[in-house]
Formats: sequence, C-alpha cells, structure tokens
Amino acid sequence: MTGRRLTPANDRVAHVSLKGSVAAARFVEGEAASVAVPLADLLAAPGGARDRQLLMGDEVLVLDRHEGFAFLRSAKDGYCGYVAEAALGPFHAPTHWIATPASHLYPAPDMKRREVAGVSFGARLTITAEHPKFLETDGGLFVPRPHLRPMGQVMDDPAGVAEMFLGTPYLWGGNSRAGLDCSGLVQASLLACGIGCPGDSDMQAALGGPLDGPEALRRGDLIFWKGHVAMALDPARLIHANAFRMAVAIEGIPEAIARIEGQGDGPPTAFRRVVYSISGLR
Repeated sequence: MTGRRLTPANDRVAHVSLKGSVAAARFVEGEAASVAVPLADLLAAPGGARDRQLLMGDEVLVLDRHEGFAFLRSAKDGYCGYVAEAALGPFHAPTHWIATPASHLYPAPDMKRREVAGVSFGARLTITAEHPKFLETDGGLFVPRPHLRPMGQVMDDPAGVAEMFLGTPYLWGGNSRAGLDCSGLVQASLLACGIGCPGDSDMQAALGGPLDGPEALRRGDLIFWKGHVAMALDPARLIHANAFRMAVAIEGIPEAIARIEGQGDGPPTAFRRVVYSISGLR
C-alpha cells in the first residue's frame, strides 16, 4: 500500500482534493515552491527517517509549515513528506536541467574559481543569461554550458542513463549522484527520458506491461523482486543500485537472480516493459 507516501494529508492539514475522503482540521490548496538547495531529504515525519530526496529546482506543493518543516507533495511523482523549511524557496519555473552525472555552480564564469556547490543529474535551474562557456542562473551563479539541456529536451535510452551512474554509492532513499538506491536509479533514468515514474520500487512495479520471463528481456526492461528493482542492459546483463556491492553495478541476469534468491530474498516477482522503442515511442 502506498498510504501516506501518496496522500497529501497529515494530522494538521489536507489538500482540498481530499474533501469528503479524509478528516482534517484544514483543507488547503497549497503553495508552489522550489527546492533551493542542491539536495534535500524528503522525510517520513519531521526530523524522521528519509523516504526519498529532492533535487535543486524540483517543484513542490507546500501544504503546511510548522516548527521548521514543510509538509509537501513533490510535483514530479506525487510523493508526500516533510522537508526542512530552509531548503525551500519561491517557485521558479526551470528552463534547463543538469544532463551530466554531476556539475558545479560557480560564482563567476570561470572554471578556476572555487565552486559554490555541487549539483546532481536531474537538477533543474532557471537560466537568465548566456556566456561563451557558461550559463547564468537567476541566482547569479554559473554552470558549464555542456552540462545543461533545455527543459523538454529529453534523452532516449533509460539504460544508457543508468550506465552514467556506474560506481555511484548505494544510499537508502538516495536520488542523486552522491548516492542512489534501486528505485532512485530507475526513476532518474526514466524521468530523464520523459517517462513518468513513481519513487519507490513497489509503485514502479505497475509501470508498463508484463513480460513472460527473463528470456523476453531487452534493453530498458525492469526486473522486480520484493523490495528491489533492476534494469536490463541487454538479454544477459542488468544494472542496479544494490546493497550487495553498495554501489550501482552491472551484473549478469542469471547470476543476479541466483544470488538474490540464494541470499533468501526469493525469485523475481515481475518482469515489466516500460520502454517500447529506444527511438522515442513509449
């Protein structure tokens, strides 16, 4: 059950769309905002465990602000939770997104200057000026031109996106180049190709259509276990963020299936096809 993860309501407030469905002290429309820091943890409760992470420029709908935390819904996947209020700023419509595994924000259009911050693949920025080798953000910071794509200019190979993250350390609930879990890798790969994708593997198991078994797998297909997901690179290999290697790694499909079952986590629960053509037909 997705429960609280996709329900924009807590014990203080609920979104107006839930009137008649839940009891709440207040029903609100919410206020659009943007993530203003490179990376923000999305928490199950104020100060609690991390469910997922949000990237710079991600749009959110803030439903409540209380004691330093904002209760919100993420626009990209509907995930609900709590973020430190200081991590949010006014909504800014992004114009570009980071299309390399990671990049830096500089105080001037000069690669020799000390960077202000690092940003991850998928981060969204609002560009207001162009320079020969850099683009300038609305906050007066500078990003290397080759690291950015305009919003709407998507990639066409989710498995190729996943391969960009090889070696990235495993991080429970991670959604950035600094750390990923299995569902974070799949979500980043699909969103970069313009394919909507929820945040957790149990939700992702509803994507696309079913396949009969591992013999039907091709590039971009998904393989699910209880609590885990991987993406096929070809009929023989998969890529996944996994706790066995504590990193994003490539593994033979038969070997991964045998290893995971051997460690007591059972056989695959589903094989799904989300991408029907690498040329862009979904």
